[in-house]
Amino acid sequence: MNIYAVHDIGTLIRGNSYVGRGIVIGKTADGTRAATAYFIMGRSANSRNRIFTVKDGAVFTEPFDASKVQDPSLIIYAALRTYQNRLVVTNGDQTDTVCAGLAAGQGFAQALAARAFEPDAPNFTPRISGMLTFAQDDFTYDMSILKSADAQGTACNRYTFAYAALPGLGHFIHTYVCDGSPIPTFQGEPERVQIPDDIDAFTEELWQALDADNKISLYVRYTDLKTMQYQDRLINKNQKER
Repeated sequence: MNIYAVHDIGTLIRGNSYVGRGIVIGKTADGTRAATAYFIMGRSANSRNRIFTVKDGAVFTEPFDASKVQDPSLIIYAALRTYQNRLVVTNGDQTDTVCAGLAAGQGFAQALAARAFEPDAPNFTPRISGMLTFAQDDFTYDMSILKSADAQGTACNRYTFAYAALPGLGHFIHTYVCDGSPIPTFQGEPERVQIPDDIDAFTEELWQALDADNKISLYVRYTDLKTMQYQDRLINKNQKER
């Protein structure tokens, strides 16, 4: 087993009907840009009734059809925000928790210590989070998963990973291993994946690899490390009429 192997992200996802929500962070192969991706999937009508929207550089989940929303508590949130020289991306309202913690002088892990996995028994969906910290034309990044310690949800285990940004390398964390009842949560370290230079190629590969029935939305951002200008791509399975 090669622990330093770097995988094509499509090969990790394709054929898996349900990896849930996922975060990818890494550096492009040419070393000039930071890559960030976030996607959501859904099995229930409530989960599938969503789109991503971008407002003032932040990314939000919103209802596709507001009249059909059953429970907004775990499906409507800010998925990505910036705070000073940091970019925060998560699968829930802990995005705001991290940003509030940073404003109060806390670090990434310290801010997330106030949170736990989602209260959606029997699945107890993990909270996954990532943060990029930009400095001196480069960046480092952190990733976190908060997951139930047992099948009853009696305690929360917290795992935090800190990474140097290396050209062509990214890390991929997702909420679930695969579909099931209850759904098995992600295990081990974030997976090592290739980050290409072409944002369109990466976006297309990731979107096409996700299960056609269960994928909902994908957002990808490439940030230039010198100028801090970014390109982004947004795909919603549900589309608002113009």
